[in-house]
Amino acid sequence: MGLLDTLKAKLAPAKEKVGDLAQQHGDKIEQGLEKAAKAVDEKTKGKYSRQIRTGTGKAKEAIDRLAEKDGKNGGGSGPTAP
Repeated sequence: MGLLDTLKAKLAPAKEKVGDLAQQHGDKIEQGLEKAAKAVDEKTKGKYSRQIRTGTGKAKEAIDRLAEKDGKNGGGSGPTAP
């Protein structure tokens, strides 16, 4: 358990930084996800549309969770509405 605790302690600053970036640039990240999803969907000729939508949705939810955690821990106003 000592190794896991050490690893968590070392990754904590990176997790905070990712939360900050998600809060500040969440809309740009989501736009990029949409653009990438559209490109992949076109390349696969719609064969995997459902899976692409599911993956994109889960990625957006993860970004939202990161931004919300950062807003709660940092005492800020939370994520801004699009």
